[in-house]
Amino acid sequence: MTITGSALVTGASRGLGAHICRRLAADGWPVAVNYRSDPDGAAQVVAGITAEGGRAAAFRADVTDEDEVRDLAAAVEAELGPVQAVVANATGPQPKIAADEVTWEQHLDQLVFFVKSPTLLMRATLPHMRRLGGGRFVHIGTDSFERALPGASAYNAAKGAQIGLARTWARELGRYGVTVNIVAPGWIPVERHGTITAENSGDYLADIPLRRMGTPEEVADVVAFVASDAARFVTGERITVNGGHTID
Repeated sequence: MTITGSALVTGASRGLGAHICRRLAADGWPVAVNYRSDPDGAAQVVAGITAEGGRAAAFRADVTDEDEVRDLAAAVEAELGPVQAVVANATGPQPKIAADEVTWEQHLDQLVFFVKSPTLLMRATLPHMRRLGGGRFVHIGTDSFERALPGASAYNAAKGAQIGLARTWARELGRYGVTVNIVAPGWIPVERHGTITAENSGDYLADIPLRRMGTPEEVADVVAFVASDAARFVTGERITVNGGHTID
């Protein structure tokens, strides 16, 4: 797929989103760095990309709000060109709650990020992709779904819904030349995880065949692949990036 539009990455002022922005920019994408409450972080991502000769701009929007998502898509088109690729990376708090204590509202809190927000983004950007003759929609998932981590029933249920959403979209949007895939990392340390030590990672590492933690750059590489022309015949897939942690 020839890059003729822009890439929109949500929740991109830090963490995985920031790394994904930098990787896509290195591939030649004009990158829309979305943030909700961290303008300084988004500005730093943009500055880093432009310093390397890339093109990027920061856009504030709550991607769970329909009006703001619609305005976001229009603003990105005006400054960077029509959205040709979306990376739905934004997420919210993920509290650990026992199954017998979780509420329906807490389920909805997770569904808002992993079903509602991607739906709003798809509806706002699909007209752009259709005009361009195709596009890419990439969900950022997790291997928590397979691992069925205790205390994360609402989160895991929403991530399961995300899989059904992506697979169904892949069937429906393929006619427009739009691929839909999920990149599902394991535990990839970023700023919010603090310092990783042998004490707080030893048990996790013992279950990973590659015997090391993954890096944000390795997740970004896979996102860049599914957003590229190299993945033009890959859709409806979920690629897990976790060093083999969930091999059956």
